[in-house]
Amino acid sequence: MKNTFINSDDIRHDFSVSMSEMYQKEVPLYGDLIDLVSEVNTEVLNEQPEVRQQLDHTGEIDRLNLERHGAIRLGTDAELNMMRRLFAVMGMYPVGYYDLASAGVPVHSTAFRAIKTQSLNNSPFRVFTSLLRLDLIDDEILQKEATVALDNRRIFTDNVISLIERFETQGGLTADEAKRFVQEALETFRWHRQTPVSKSLYEKLLLQHGLIADVVGFKGPHINHLTPRTLDIDAVQAGMQAKGIPPKAIIEGPPKRSCSILLRQTSFKALEEAVSFKKPEGDRLGDDCSKDNYEDGYHTARFGEIEQRGVALTPKGRSLYDTLLSQARGQLGVTPSAANASEYYRILEQAFEDFPDDYQSLHDEGLAYFYYQAVANESEASRVVSDLDENVLEANSPDADLSKQAIDTLIKQGVIRLEPMVYEDFLPVSAAGIFQSNLNDSKQSHYEGRSNQQAFETALGARVYDELELYQSMQAQSLKACLLQLNDISQTGKARSKSA
Repeated sequence: MKNTFINSDDIRHDFSVSMSEMYQKEVPLYGDLIDLVSEVNTEVLNEQPEVRQQLDHTGEIDRLNLERHGAIRLGTDAELNMMRRLFAVMGMYPVGYYDLASAGVPVHSTAFRAIKTQSLNNSPFRVFTSLLRLDLIDDEILQKEATVALDNRRIFTDNVISLIERFETQGGLTADEAKRFVQEALETFRWHRQTPVSKSLYEKLLLQHGLIADVVGFKGPHINHLTPRTLDIDAVQAGMQAKGIPPKAIIEGPPKRSCSILLRQTSFKALEEAVSFKKPEGDRLGDDCSKDNYEDGYHTARFGEIEQRGVALTPKGRSLYDTLLSQARGQLGVTPSAANASEYYRILEQAFEDFPDDYQSLHDEGLAYFYYQAVANESEASRVVSDLDENVLEANSPDADLSKQAIDTLIKQGVIRLEPMVYEDFLPVSAAGIFQSNLNDSKQSHYEGRSNQQAFETALGARVYDELELYQSMQAQSLKACLLQLNDISQTGKARSKSA
């Protein structure tokens, strides 16, 4: 009898729900954050019907309350390679390369996520995954100690590795296997209070960088935050303060706009949590889990994050965004903080006056990606489509100008509707800002190591997807489907006219 395999989208959905439940038990304040975001989203949808309509058109409305992204930090190439294979079971692939070293965080990263529109709407779960760059530790002795600590840990259970191999061999997992996979995979991301390193080593790592201590000092890549998606991040920021949830001082990313772009993020500050550090003589005392083998201490790393996602930008749009953001930060002259938050927001909003703030302009100027959707009835389609040649209708015209002119005509006539394509990825400067504000670091680190995507992909065992190419492909596919739909409507209308 042939096995029936569970769709990877369903496995991803089950895993994300289970992880959210686990994290809520580990960090109860995260549950309060979920409630706040849900309240804000409900209010926006009730008071702004145009937002609800837009989410309906793009298929995002059903995924909104389930949407999460998580973040983990890995220590070795082998861990990254196996993590790629684990996420592949859930239909998640590495998208984008992020170098955070230049922003003072000694990691480089990718985001594992689904890459097709329907799969994203089925389950938009993403995991921002960072690999520690031990080569950036300037103390050679400490670097060797960290390497030994990482080489001695095993972050995946034998059972989950077996299920990953089974998925790769047979092309999928059965319902029972998928259920066991979710439970075994959760163990990799679970919080462990007892550490495998001594307090003295942890403190030396902490002096280097809080993130290094967070990676090397623990048994595995505990999920350090889960992020719900809000429709109004400014309301959530104010709501956190009102509910006694301590927010970070600055909302990272672009300023508040009528038409949101890219990604805005904030978080509640990382919690100081009690941990137990392994005593140096612990290995000689017999029972490794004995309380006598550990000494009390504290660690700060896990927090709750919130995001508001806007339209994805084209290379031209990203270039403009980066220029304006750099301009604003340069004008401020110092790192944005609680002390200068109002001034920074004022400068940021002023700088972004040069970025168009309506969807039509963003489309016409080639700054953002959109879905094209047919809204014509038969008579309208017959009227406006009849003059377009067949190549245009198939979205394969060799004359780009003619194709764009034709499409613009259909948009102006209301036959094609533009809907913003949500940005599914991340921003290096914003990610670094979130990391730094939650690592209990009072100093700003600087690293001279160069970006090394090739080394990252070698460790990963695969190339990362170019997120801009994915958006471009999704836009082209939506245009082709839209034009073919219009053509079908037109042909049906003409056939009925002849028969009449």
